Amino acid sequence: MNIVYMGTPDFSVPPLEAMIGAGHTLLAAFTQPDKAKGRSGKLLPPPVKECALKHDIPVYQPEKLRDAENVALIKDLAPDVIVVAAYGQILSEEILNIPKYGCVNIHASLLPKYRGAAPIERAIIDGEAVTGVTTMYMAKGLDTGDMLEKTEIVIGEEDTALTLESKLSQAGAELILRTLEALENGTATRTPQDDAASTYAAKLSKEEGRIDFAKSAEEIARMVRGFNPWPCAYTTLLSKSVKLYGAKAVENDIKKDAAPGEVIAVTKKNFTIACGSGALTVTSLQLEGKKQMDAAAYLNGAKLTVGEMAG
Repeated sequence: MNIVYMGTPDFSVPPLEAMIGAGHTLLAAFTQPDKAKGRSGKLLPPPVKECALKHDIPVYQPEKLRDAENVALIKDLAPDVIVVAAYGQILSEEILNIPKYGCVNIHASLLPKYRGAAPIERAIIDGEAVTGVTTMYMAKGLDTGDMLEKTEIVIGEEDTALTLESKLSQAGAELILRTLEALENGTATRTPQDDAASTYAAKLSKEEGRIDFAKSAEEIARMVRGFNPWPCAYTTLLSKSVKLYGAKAVENDIKKDAAPGEVIAVTKKNFTIACGSGALTVTSLQLEGKKQMDAAAYLNGAKLTVGEMAG
């Protein structure tokens, strides 16, 4: 099939590579503009741009996809289908109507659950045991179009948003090939979503990462995994801002009357903080201005003692 692809982050790369490998013709890749990173402000290309250029696929990075010249360009390309995966811009109705097979989105959840910008992170934070990928026809609403195919992925006990994204990306690569084959063969079935069963996965904010130790240890541990790598779950410890990268929920059988946020145990390898229920053993963290380190390295330099308060 002749395909126009739209995607931006790492999640979008495996589906692109899968379509290339399967022999589809990639007419063009649309992705977000290069972004300045770090203190130097150096412009870095999105992962999809790097992948597309490696395969000699023309790349377009419009600030506003809906502008008339971009719509005209897509019409001239005359794709059979537009495939979208975490592109980052809304497609206008005019663009949705261009391809004969429509516009197909690869969404990282089992729709209608977790419509929106952060389905991977929210699934972990909410304690879901299973998530997955859905291919769907794109419509005017936010992730509301008819579904085509689904595949399920188990969320591991140690999965972070980063590791789960990688699993879902690979699953999405396999799913889009099945979906394209069904579209081309005329065997694709479309299933309307049950709006009453839908949930919304709102975009993450940095403020959400602030840890409230009055919550249960289980909730906080899921938060640590779900906000890794961004914005990270964070708190203060010994008057310094600290991001938590590794933590597990344990029973508080050391000091049951400890206040939430109180350090109740310090060993050579880790330390444990009391929570509203249970306790949180911290295994990996990052001090402001420092690199990520395991708790043992942190404890070698920090004078953390039982009774200190976090948060």
